[in-house]
Parts: sequence; C-alpha cells; structure tokens
Amino acid sequence: MRTIVLGFLAGLMGLNALPHLIRGITAQEYPNLTGNSPVRNAVAAWGGLVIAGLLAAWSDAGAHPWTAFVAVALGALVMVVFHASGGAYRLNTRFGKENPVRQDR
Repeated sequence: MRTIVLGFLAGLMGLNALPHLIRGITAQEYPNLTGNSPVRNAVAAWGGLVIAGLLAAWSDAGAHPWTAFVAVALGALVMVVFHASGGAYRLNTRFGKENPVRQDR
C-alpha cells in the first residue's frame, strides 16, 4: 500500500513541477499560488522535484517495481489532465490570485 500511495504522490508532484519549471526557466509567468513570476515558478518546481524524489525514495519501489510504475504513471496522468484542462488557472482564481494571460487562447 505504501508503494501505491507514495508512488502516486510522486507522480503527481513530479509532473506538476514540469510546467512550472518550463515556464520558470524560460522567464514566463504561469499560475502559482505563491506568485506567478518566473522565479517563483522555478523555485516551486525545484521544491516539487525534491518532494517527488523523496516520495519515490520512500515508496519502496525497488521491492515492487511494477506497482510503483503504475502508481507513478497514474499520478502523472491525473496531473497531466489537471494542467491540460486549465486547472492551475482555476486554482489561482479560486484562491483569489491574479492569473497571467493565457497564451494558448
């Protein structure tokens, strides 16, 4: 059970870090509850990757590689759908934060 829960959370956190990292290192704003600036996104991405790595390390994935793989993949899929559907923008709005202009519209 630990492998499933921690693997799923590692997938969520690891995938969530990617859009923040990409926007941060390319000096573009992206919705972030700590602030939309590129630097805040880059720092949040770094933190997310550190947390994902720790969760993966604690998940005992070596003892259950296929279980861990599926759990991480499902966590990543949930976060892919969240970001692809504009979830970061909705979350910013829900918490009363200003959203940067969406460049895909």
